[in-house]
Amino acid sequence: MASDKDKKRGKDKNKGKHNEDCESGNVNEPGGVYQPQDPPTFEKVWLMFQASDKKWQETERLMKEQSRETDKRWQETDKRFKETDKKIKKAFDLFTSQWGRLVESLVEGDLPRVMQERGIMVKRTVERAKSDDEKGYEFDIIAVNGDVCVVVEVKTTLRPDDITEFLRKLRHFRKWMPEYAGKDRVLGAVAYIRVHSNSDKMAEKNGLFTIRATGKSAKIINPEGFEPKVF
Repeated sequence: MASDKDKKRGKDKNKGKHNEDCESGNVNEPGGVYQPQDPPTFEKVWLMFQASDKKWQETERLMKEQSRETDKRWQETDKRFKETDKKIKKAFDLFTSQWGRLVESLVEGDLPRVMQERGIMVKRTVERAKSDDEKGYEFDIIAVNGDVCVVVEVKTTLRPDDITEFLRKLRHFRKWMPEYAGKDRVLGAVAYIRVHSNSDKMAEKNGLFTIRATGKSAKIINPEGFEPKVF
């Protein structure tokens, strides 16, 4: 077991060594001895810039590739949507066309009766009559008497634009359909199942018969004493 004198000599020895280290500058600092770095040169900065620029170009390339891939997928999706829209529109047009034909058949069958109620005797009817010119204007139903013909426009839902367009067609009816040009009176009528924005009132105001198809029959809505316009 070391005596107190031995311990004291060991401490003095270590103390002496520490003093020598301090004098010689060999003091161990935490984290190692600090070594100052060389100042950056133009060549080092240029190399760093080239490395950063290369990384940026690579990032930009990847972003462009991802953008092109996204655009391609979007175009494919948009194409599918357009194809689906076309199919839906085709099916809707087919449904509308078939439904319109059913309404036309219903109105055409009842037209002699409803016209007779207003004092007009119908001898024959013509469906989907077309003009002879290159534009081929179509009229849904034409009811014919000796000196009178009633031109009927049939709509599932009657709208103001339908009235405006039909009035334009009626003003040219004698020119577009010369076989009826010699009739004393050309009258107009609109037939419908549903009405939008008081289109029936608009039709009546412009001198048209308004015929509503209900259930298995059709009925003229104009009040008694209504005087149709001659076109």
